[in-house]
Amino acid sequence: MKHVEYVHTFGMEAEELDELLRTGSVGVLALADDGDAYAVPVAYDYDGESLVVRLGASPDSEKMAHLESTDTATLVVHDEGTPSWSVLARGSLRERDDFDDRRVNRQFSALRVFDEEIDEVDAAVYELEMSEVTGRRTD
Repeated sequence: MKHVEYVHTFGMEAEELDELLRTGSVGVLALADDGDAYAVPVAYDYDGESLVVRLGASPDSEKMAHLESTDTATLVVHDEGTPSWSVLARGSLRERDDFDDRRVNRQFSALRVFDEEIDEVDAAVYELEMSEVTGRRTD
């Protein structure tokens, strides 16, 4: 393909990565079960130290099944504006039990429910224990 347009990207410093994670609230969480990948949009909150994601958990949740088998998850946050950028935070997930309904409602947007009975869905909060954070941006 000789006439494809390209844009140069640049790596970001830790301060810029931190700021972009702090200002965002939605990303895509990528999970895996052996060779089977699963990615889902999620609400997240980052306070500069802890990155937590809010998930809807139901009894037959494919997402929760993948979460249990995932050793290293990746959260992707991005913006296609000018400049465009993307941040990838990778690490293990651990459930947090210190979030009650009030705290969940205060820190996250409303939980979106798809094709499920609301009384069967519980909000679950997991911390992404970030072992690696990388990002790219355009000028």
